[in-house]
This record gives sequence, structure tokens and C-alpha cells, in this order.
Amino acid sequence: MWNTAGESTESYYEVRPECGDVPKTRFKIKAGKTLSARRWQSAFTPEGYLDIAKTLGRIQRGGIHPSIRGEVWEFLLGCCDPESTYEERDQLRQRRRQQYAKWKEECQEMDSLVGSGRIITAPIITEDGEPIQDPLVLLEANPDKGLASTMQQNEQSDVPSTTEHQEKVKEPAPRIHDKKIIQWKLVLHQIGLDVVRTDRTLVFYEKRENLSKLWDILAVYAWIDKDVGYCQGMSDLCSPMIILLDDEGDAFWCFERLMRRLRGNFRCTESSVGVESQLTSLASVTQILDPKLHQHLGIHDIFLQFKTYRSIFLFYLFLIECMHLCWSTETLGGGDYLFAFRMLMVLFRREFSFGDSLYLWEMMWALEYDPELFSIYEEAEAASEKNEGYKGKVKSSRQFGKYERENMKNGNNPEESLPISVFLVASVLKAMSTKLLTEARGLDDVVKILNDVSGSIDAKKACTGAMKLHKKYLKKAKKV
Repeated sequence: MWNTAGESTESYYEVRPECGDVPKTRFKIKAGKTLSARRWQSAFTPEGYLDIAKTLGRIQRGGIHPSIRGEVWEFLLGCCDPESTYEERDQLRQRRRQQYAKWKEECQEMDSLVGSGRIITAPIITEDGEPIQDPLVLLEANPDKGLASTMQQNEQSDVPSTTEHQEKVKEPAPRIHDKKIIQWKLVLHQIGLDVVRTDRTLVFYEKRENLSKLWDILAVYAWIDKDVGYCQGMSDLCSPMIILLDDEGDAFWCFERLMRRLRGNFRCTESSVGVESQLTSLASVTQILDPKLHQHLGIHDIFLQFKTYRSIFLFYLFLIECMHLCWSTETLGGGDYLFAFRMLMVLFRREFSFGDSLYLWEMMWALEYDPELFSIYEEAEAASEKNEGYKGKVKSSRQFGKYERENMKNGNNPEESLPISVFLVASVLKAMSTKLLTEARGLDDVVKILNDVSGSIDAKKACTGAMKLHKKYLKKAKKV
């Protein structure tokens, strides 16, 4: 039976007993609001076609029951086509799993650590392609081939001699000349460092196999997406996929689809940083909706410095060094909203508990849902294979998320529309506007105020506030 007050979801994402300071999850499973397994199954025809319009409202109002969350996310992220049958989706899933396995094998050929159940946290190669022969690095990469193991092998009769065996062990690995392989190997230890820090309060990651699965997926993604590779923060985005989907290949494809939305945030060039455009958009939105707060929060133009920092941690160090040099005590000046970059980069993972961040994500994706998402993401040749002569149907507006419908009413081009995440940040700023206006005298103050509310923000209220601000922004933007 449903509990009218709401059923707790803490048991689905168990926290380690020693981690007592973890924010409690506010999300509750509520009858008539949360998308249940029964309601989800009733949205399918006997053949497997999904009327996704029947589910979007529920997700927007009350999220998804944890027992079906992974399956529903595959549709929200564009992994699965609502207009496909059960059989077609099974075939697609098998093809994708095979493709992932193929990419993983390619990575294994370049480095045997991939798929071995182990991860590394120390560099294994220099920028010149020379393998690092540090004993500690070698031991971490090959923990099963330590000193004791080597000595034991030497005692076996099938080993010709100690001297001969030592010569084989000492034989250095060849230098690598392929720049793409070098670049990929250079990030493997950084992935490892981030993986061991990701969601470490969860019981799920006490198992080494789950950590290695996360490392493997990120290593494979870093290889196939050579333009972006790996950047800090991606482990926070990938971790929920590992937890929600049992098959590693399925988890990879959900992460890959999420990165289709967000990879622009991680792309750095000589002249810009990916997330810069969203920060600039946030500044524009705030300027229109709350000019007073915008004038107070505007920051002098040091954002150009961010492009040299691929690591969020290094950028934070940069801010610490600069924050007392760049801001006036009377006003924070005008420019980009640097303090919001973490919220936008990892979609509020650090501002909410694990369970609440998942709730926020699915509400966002349901609000932004576009029924053409699957077709947009699929390769042209893959799309042409489905039903010869298929030209697609004009989608009813009810199949779009509420946020997208608002954009359509205003004639906005989907490619030019701002993501709802920008309005979510604006919603948080609006809720904290009084405190920011009276207490913030520099970026350090802004960051502290926003950090203080981490874990206490209501995901549902933030989404509701974002929708209100979005509607207000569209009306005001037309007049500007």
C-alpha cells in the first residue's frame, strides 16, 4: 500500500553508517504523483509502443519510482524510441552492447587494465609516450604480480632461471608514438582519482567491482570522444547510470546520451570554455528578471582565465588566489556568473543529496522532453534502417515536455532555446536574493552562501520556480 505521507527512498540508495553528515533525501514516493511501475506499464501497447505523454505529467509532478527509474531514463535521455516495439528495442540494445564491447576491447588492447577489475590513480605514461617504471605505479597497475608473487613464480620448475626471469620482468614496455593513445593514457589515472571520490558515501561503491565498472565506462568514453575526452565532473554524471542499470553497456549508452546534452560544457578551446555560454545566458536572464540582483552579482571579467583550467579543482584554486584582488567591496561589478559553474557542469549533483539529484534530473528531462530526441541522436544510416519508407509523424504537442511546449508557443528554435538548468540556477538565486544582496561582498561570499544551502534545496520547488521564471523571461524578452 502507498503511504499517503510518502514512502522514503533511503533504502534504495543506502548510505554507509559512518557517513552521518550526509543530507537526507527529501524525495518521497507519493500515490497519484510519482510514476509507479503499474502506471508505467499501462502506457505501453501490447506490441511495446509507448504513449510517453501519459507519463510526462507524473514525472513532472512526482518523479519516478526507484524500481523503474533506469528503464524510464532510457526513454527520457533518448536511448529508446517510444515509437518502437519491444522486439525492436531488444535488437537495438543488443547492437549497442556489442558496440560497447568492441570499443572496450580496443581500449584493452591499448591498456590491459581496462576490464581487469582494477583502477589506477597514478600516471602510467609521460607526455612523450614513455611508460613510467615507478615501482609504486607498477604495483598499483599489477597488484597481483607483487614481490611475493614473483618470488613464488621463480621457485616453480617451469621457470628456466632466476636471472632469465628477472631479465623478462625488467624488459621495458615500448614507447608509444600515437598522440591519440598518449592523450588517452594520460587521463586514465585522473579518471581513477575521481572515481574513488565519487559518491563514496554510498554502500554501492564499497564493492570494488562497481568502482571498476565506473572507471571502465569513463575510460572507454574518453577514447571514443576524442574531441572532449575526459574532464573532471563526468564521474558525477556517470555514477547514477551505473547504479540504476545492471548491464555495463546499457549504463554506458545512457551516459553517452546524457553527454550529448552536456558535452559542450566540457569542451575547451583557445578562445572559450564550454560552460561560458550558459553562464553568460544566466547573467542575461538575471539581468532581465532581477536587474538589482544582477548588478550586485556581476563579476569583473576574469572568466577568460577559466579556459586554461581543465580541472574544476584547479579552477577553484585559481579563484581562491584571485578573489581578493578582483572585486570591489561596494559592488561585484558586471560579467559572467562564475559561482554557478559547478551547478551547470554537473547538474546540481553537489547541491542535492544523491536521491534528490536523481529526482531533479528526471523532472528536468521530463519538462524538456522532445519526442524527436531519439531520431536526433541516432546516426543517419541507423535511422534509415528502420521501416523502409518511414518518414516520421508530426508529433502532438502533448508528447513534448511542459518546458518545451512553452518554447514552442513562443516560436523558439529548439537549438537556440536555453536549457532549463539555467532557470534552475536563477530560481535558486531568486530564493536567496535577500541574503545575497545584504551579505555578499565578493565571490567568496556568494560561494559560501550558496554552499550553505547545499542539501537543503527543495528539488520540486526549484523546478516550479524555474518554470515560472522561464515563462516570465519569455514575456519580458519579447519586449526587450
